[in-house]
Amino acid sequence: MDNKMVNEELKARFKKIKLLLLDVDGVLTDGRIIYDSRGRDSKFFDVHDGLGVYVLHKFGIKTILITAKSSKAIKPRARDMHVAEVFADIFPKTSVLVKILKKYNVSCDEVCFMGDDLVDLALMRKVGLPVAVANASSPIIDAALYITRHAGGRGAVREIAELILKSQEKWKDVLDFYEA
Repeated sequence: MDNKMVNEELKARFKKIKLLLLDVDGVLTDGRIIYDSRGRDSKFFDVHDGLGVYVLHKFGIKTILITAKSSKAIKPRARDMHVAEVFADIFPKTSVLVKILKKYNVSCDEVCFMGDDLVDLALMRKVGLPVAVANASSPIIDAALYITRHAGGRGAVREIAELILKSQEKWKDVLDFYEA
């Protein structure tokens, strides 16, 4: 798919989005996990991705993190970005989908999920707008309706946040908010 020109069908899907679901490792981070000598992990988060999630929140689009691995680094970052909820140690990731749809009163067509690897595949197949980061594994690329220009942890989430806001004609409001 040529991501330079988002076709009309894809624009319509972005316009419907009310909820963004994100994998963490490899999507919200660059995929590296650093362990110190005590076995504690560290993750690298991109500030641009974080602002994208915050702006979605500010303009009415909720974000939920769903990760198969738990880490103490996730919750403080989620709080900073105003993430609605964090599901950690979840496998299969589809096991929380019905609960999420019901709690947030959305349909699958109104959900975008960004993934990068095999643990994301089943959830990608259930949502209305499955997105793969540029450096995702080939089965994820194949399942995606949109492939970001940016790699995971390097602006991919921000790219999707902007596409959602632009398709919903909220981008000018975002710019006006930051120019005030």
